[in-house]
Amino acid sequence: MATGKVFLIGAGPGDVELLTLKAVKALSAADVILIDDLVNQEILQFAKPDAPVIRVGKRGGGRSTPQIFISKLMISLACEGKCVARVKGGDPLIFARTHEELKVLSEFGIEVSIVNGITAGLAAHATLGIPLTNRDYAHSIAFVTGRSRESMQPNWRALVESGSTLVIYMGMRTLNQIVERLIKAGMSPMMPAAIVQNATLLEERTLVTRLAELPKAVDQSGLDSPAVIIVGRVIEDSQAMRETTAFFSSTGRLP
Repeated sequence: MATGKVFLIGAGPGDVELLTLKAVKALSAADVILIDDLVNQEILQFAKPDAPVIRVGKRGGGRSTPQIFISKLMISLACEGKCVARVKGGDPLIFARTHEELKVLSEFGIEVSIVNGITAGLAAHATLGIPLTNRDYAHSIAFVTGRSRESMQPNWRALVESGSTLVIYMGMRTLNQIVERLIKAGMSPMMPAAIVQNATLLEERTLVTRLAELPKAVDQSGLDSPAVIIVGRVIEDSQAMRETTAFFSSTGRLP
């Protein structure tokens, strides 16, 4: 049995002010920190000054630290009696490989605490004032990954028929295919769609258009990953409101 402990921490979508109090406490208790690429480095202000920081980059389509290396490192450190903070962007249980880490840590009898974070899909819409649900026509939200294996594609027809607001992660590289599949599944080409890049950060960029026009609009705007794609009728109402209301941006820092 290891004498150390591992915190699996969700660092939120980017804005350091959206870090939870529990995450701050866990960071301040950690003897060593393993941090992903997409995590805002500002969160390290809450760590012990002498705590080593190991960057274990995990980027889709780019150079990444092998998962087996990360798992072995956590096990080794915990077996040395260390308190380890494994920090991921967003929430550690949404489109992450936390289940693999939990499995291997449990096999070695290592104590684990999960610290939830605000996932990008529940933050990206705020800057555009998009309510992800609407009592009249959008009663559910579907979080979808745009990076599925061909044999494990989402049931696009079922998603379209459900009328859910779609929040699509990791979909920029497969945007053309996603749009084609949604339209083929019966979604109107005129369905409102939006993209938020670098949600909640000062360099955040947004785009609002129609589903069929989305790939061309992205090419023209130069938007890229990391970004969240939102598709649904809820965007239409918020667009009208934005024209008459001064929205408080999600990137605004509190005094």
